[in-house]
Amino acid sequence: MTQPHEILLRERLTALAPSLLEIDDESHLHAGHAGAKGGASHFRVWIEAECFNGKSKVAQHRMVYDLVNDLMPFPIHALALQTSCPSKGSS
Repeated sequence: MTQPHEILLRERLTALAPSLLEIDDESHLHAGHAGAKGGASHFRVWIEAECFNGKSKVAQHRMVYDLVNDLMPFPIHALALQTSCPSKGSS
């Protein structure tokens, strides 16, 4: 079942017009972790978008974080990112 925080994350990231967007909810792996208290979520995101072309990994990640900054540290506590351009593959 998709949780509301994942839906919100997906909605925000569509602003990057991704050709690939996969989101895994890893919250269950962090049960008992201080950041998980109060229902904060942990996600792993794979995103591929043309707008990343020519940008460093740091710049790509900043583009993502700029879209979700207000969601952290609650309701999203952690976000593991893998970003890429459609022609470049991931890293």
